[in-house]
Amino acid sequence: MPIFQVDAFTEKPFRGNPAAVCILPGPVEEHWMQAVAKEMNLSETAFLYKYKDGFSLRWFTPKIEVDLCGHATLASAHVLFDEGYLQPDQEARFYTKSGLLKAERKGEWIELDFPAEPETSADASPELVEALGVKPLYVGKNRFAYLVQVDSEEKLRKMKPDFALLAKIPGLGVIVTTPSGSLEFDFISRFFAPGAGIDEDPVTGSAHCCLGPFWGERMGKTELVGYQASTRGGVVKVRLAGDRVFLGGRAVIVFKGELRV
Repeated sequence: MPIFQVDAFTEKPFRGNPAAVCILPGPVEEHWMQAVAKEMNLSETAFLYKYKDGFSLRWFTPKIEVDLCGHATLASAHVLFDEGYLQPDQEARFYTKSGLLKAERKGEWIELDFPAEPETSADASPELVEALGVKPLYVGKNRFAYLVQVDSEEKLRKMKPDFALLAKIPGLGVIVTTPSGSLEFDFISRFFAPGAGIDEDPVTGSAHCCLGPFWGERMGKTELVGYQASTRGGVVKVRLAGDRVFLGGRAVIVFKGELRV
């Protein structure tokens, strides 16, 4: 079975967020996919096979299966287009636990059609504040994660969370965000998910399904550009359309091989 490692939300190798993409001949057992994801030891490993008029797609961290993953979907679409499984003018259609997701090639970029995941206001628990080590301006929560707004880009970039304590916070993870101090971007963010086996995710597409509506409402925009300020870093274009969020990104295949087990 062919397997690829793809750096997503970047055009440069060794930047963005790496994901493994495994092309299967058909359905396989869940415990096997989890074992492969643990072996790959990346934030997500994507498994897909031909299904209906598209592809079945599932995502696994080294510890758990997740219901929505942006960078591994971008990586999967990039492999399908780059390796000739799909033609450049075709639409990639993925059947997932979050419903039907779509991807289209837009020149050198790929645009993902994802559900919006807006947050609602939530209490800032003492445990959350202690784990992050910063005072929030605002705390919200959606079905996946907390969203925490802080008051400066400098503070966001210098954060050093207590990951052991953060892992005890309910939910998949915590998004931390603030407006960007650069004219190049509208907002910046970081994403922490130690409970899912990922202390800090390099670039998180699913987080932008929440960040897009959050900043779009506050900035009065339907098109925004976000930068995720991890060590690797990555750029996500966001376009809002009702209950959908379109995420634009680039990707590069770092290597491909053959899975023999």
